[in-house]
Amino acid sequence: MSESRLAIPGLKDVAGGAELTVRVQPGASRNDLSVTGGQVRLRVTAPPVEGRANEKAVEALAAFLGLRNSQVELARGTASRTKVIRIRGITACDLERRLVRFLKDESGS
Repeated sequence: MSESRLAIPGLKDVAGGAELTVRVQPGASRNDLSVTGGQVRLRVTAPPVEGRANEKAVEALAAFLGLRNSQVELARGTASRTKVIRIRGITACDLERRLVRFLKDESGS
């Protein structure tokens, strides 16, 4: 599989789905998804304690993108703020469309 040539940074096709690299900010005042400074940023309300922020990151990303929680899993980065999230059953192109649609809806454009 090759690195995606799409507009969303850190997005690529992998066997059985796609992977997205995100920068997670735990302990935020609200859950939020954005693309800032060339990175996908995911803010979650859960604290970085006992994997709660990781669980919330998976749940929040699934909710933001209209996916089932069972499709979304943490592939790498359990102890890091930079995480690789694997989404099963979707291509990088389809995932990018969902991300762009979500970001456009959030900005009111």
